[in-house]
Amino acid sequence: MSVVLVSDEGHVRTIRLNRPEVKNAVSQELAWGVLGAVEEATKDDNIWLICLTGSGDSFCSGLDLRGSEPFSPQTPMTAQLDDLGWVSQFLLTLREKCEKPIIGGLNGVAVGAGLSLALATDIRLMKRSARILAGYPRIGGSPDGGMTFTLSQALGYEQAMRFLLESKTVDAEEALRLGLVGEVVDDDKWDARLREYCQNLCAIVSPITMRMTKRTLVKATTAIDLEAQTRLELVSIGKAFASQDAKEARQAFLEKRTPTFVGK
Repeated sequence: MSVVLVSDEGHVRTIRLNRPEVKNAVSQELAWGVLGAVEEATKDDNIWLICLTGSGDSFCSGLDLRGSEPFSPQTPMTAQLDDLGWVSQFLLTLREKCEKPIIGGLNGVAVGAGLSLALATDIRLMKRSARILAGYPRIGGSPDGGMTFTLSQALGYEQAMRFLLESKTVDAEEALRLGLVGEVVDDDKWDARLREYCQNLCAIVSPITMRMTKRTLVKATTAIDLEAQTRLELVSIGKAFASQDAKEARQAFLEKRTPTFVGK
């Protein structure tokens, strides 16, 4: 079974994360599959708009902590330290490399790297029953995937700090109030509304207008070097994950208990 499902309707390509049995938790295969699908959609002239969503009842529950890959709880950053890796490519691919608008369909929980992926999209709709949270403090990490940029851009500095450090769960109405999403959709209308929104944009906006709008808006709102920022994120999360406290945080998370930190 493919971990990424791709389908077309008219000029809309839907890319669907497809690991519903683990709430679409990110494996290396899934991450690179999503990035590859976005790049393929970028090259296809018949595709004007991309919709990114999840299978089952989740968008993406974050890093798969149970896996045996190099970024497992034992050595979570090994696969990324030599270069930018897949997490940083979420923002760079979706925002800078793809000029076609990407609609984020948050059909369920979005956590950690999954939230970074969601925030890298251009326009976001959220299912009323969905929930989002940063999640990084729970596993002893600092933000990655460009979240330090996208979150502060959406919320401002203090609210971004609160969101990240407090790691509280935010429901759809709160996400709308904060500006993390642009629309909340009732569960029973979700599939129809997400499809309607994407198809309607293609009906009223030309593909070149879509691309030029995204190109200029990204340029206007990106006053920093995104690649340099994502590299700083990688160095920071690498140091955080390597700490004794981070190992305790991950163990406590898996054991569903409160961690005991020692400051090392």
